Amino acid sequence: MADYTTLTTDIINTTENDSTEFLNQLPNIVNRAEERLTDELDDYGLVTYTSVAVSQGNNIVTLPTGTRILKNFNVVVNGKRTSILVKTDEYLRDYWNVSASTGEPKYYAHKDNTTIMVAPTPSSTSNGEIVHVTRPTTLTSASPTNYFTGFCYNALFNACLVESYIFMKNFQVIPAMEQNYQSAIAVVRNRARRFRRDDMTRPASPAGADDTVVDGSN
Repeated sequence: MADYTTLTTDIINTTENDSTEFLNQLPNIVNRAEERLTDELDDYGLVTYTSVAVSQGNNIVTLPTGTRILKNFNVVVNGKRTSILVKTDEYLRDYWNVSASTGEPKYYAHKDNTTIMVAPTPSSTSNGEIVHVTRPTTLTSASPTNYFTGFCYNALFNACLVESYIFMKNFQVIPAMEQNYQSAIAVVRNRARRFRRDDMTRPASPAGADDTVVDGSN
């Protein structure tokens, strides 16, 4: 399996650049490539499930550290797990305009990048679960593997080449490297699309709503 050493060696060999300046920049190059993949992929390999406490009388829930996208928020009330529906913060304030009043949570809305509001304000403390997209553990020599090296290596490698040639200011080569990256990430996106269905079903929205996915598209 590819790892951080494999990746950096491939980058050095492909760019034919082993200068001290370039080698010192490699961790930053890999970091920017990982950031790009995290932002551009919609893949279950980036999904994390985190348990949270939904406290009585508190309508604010803190998101897990590193949350990029909140996919689902659910709570267990009276032994039954229920998904809380997302709304806008304006809707929540109009719907439950006295936060001191309590009830069983039905809706949530983003307050900012690190917290969400729930309504009604919980009448009892319950266990919650946040399903969210996070960036995998950053690749280093001490942490040599992650989801990208295991399942998206070609996309990761090509993203690193784009960043490498930007650093080297080789602007003639960058378009070709970008094209290679787009081809590689399209393969990963197609795999993610196929992962959301089996051979007995048509494409469907991951949220279970109306069919918004075009068959054969990314």
